[in-house]
Amino acid sequence: QVQLVESGGGLVQPGGSLRLSCAASGSDFTVYAMGWYRQAPGNQRESVGTITSGGTTIYADSVKGRFTASRDNAKNTAYLQMNSLKPEDTAVYYCYVNGITVSTLTIQDYWGQGTQVTVSS
Repeated sequence: QVQLVESGGGLVQPGGSLRLSCAASGSDFTVYAMGWYRQAPGNQRESVGTITSGGTTIYADSVKGRFTASRDNAKNTAYLQMNSLKPEDTAVYYCYVNGITVSTLTIQDYWGQGTQVTVSS
């Protein structure tokens, strides 16, 4: 019922910036939270930043002060502005949506396909 389209990944040098976008589309679904996870080779998937329906943003300690998550509710789109990027930020970044299917009152998660972010000199 819901599709997520991610964009914005790429290769940047340390200290550079990237902006990721995630557009959600679908029907019979109310979005509660939108956010971002990342997974580097050999590592566990890590929550990066999540925005609740009330506008509260939760960041991982490793990105606080460098990353900014935002959300456009009218467009059902989430963004992740990444500044001062470090090599350790290299990972596949996944957009996700949490919400409820209105007709069945069923909680559901949806995931994007991922976009590669590589930080290297």
